Amino acid sequence: MKQELTPKTKKLMIIYRVEIAVIIVLVLILAIGGLVALIRPPDAGPLIGGGKNSAERRNISPVPDNSGETTVFTGIGRLRIPVAGAAVVLSVSFPHEANDRPFAEEIASRTGEFRSITTAYFSSLPADKITGFDEEAAKTELLSQFNALLRLGRIETLFFTDLMIIQ
Repeated sequence: MKQELTPKTKKLMIIYRVEIAVIIVLVLILAIGGLVALIRPPDAGPLIGGGKNSAERRNISPVPDNSGETTVFTGIGRLRIPVAGAAVVLSVSFPHEANDRPFAEEIASRTGEFRSITTAYFSSLPADKITGFDEEAAKTELLSQFNALLRLGRIETLFFTDLMIIQ
């Protein structure tokens, strides 16, 4: 008995061949990845996304082995906050002990919360407080809110850089 190929079966054959090709490519990728993993030494760093400067690319200060040194966390970045007919543009940073790796990881994981706290604080200021802005009061309030989040250490000082109030 001879089978005839209809247009429908031809389309199914094409789909079948494409699926087989995709499966073969995925198996090859997995096989090559496995071979590379077997060949590389166990103490080798990551091939993609790692290396010496990966912490700097994520705005996390590297943590050296030297004790007693400080480094500055700048991961919060520059914030543009609309405030009562104006805008506040600022960057928040703070020093911390360089050899305290758990604390550095905690502050890096809380970056989003630090941004939210800062944005909420400045957004809640009335228009008359913006013109007579008290930088020290803002730093004190933000510092207490930041420290309320932290469990593994304390932030001693906040720095505002690029502080601009745009009317």
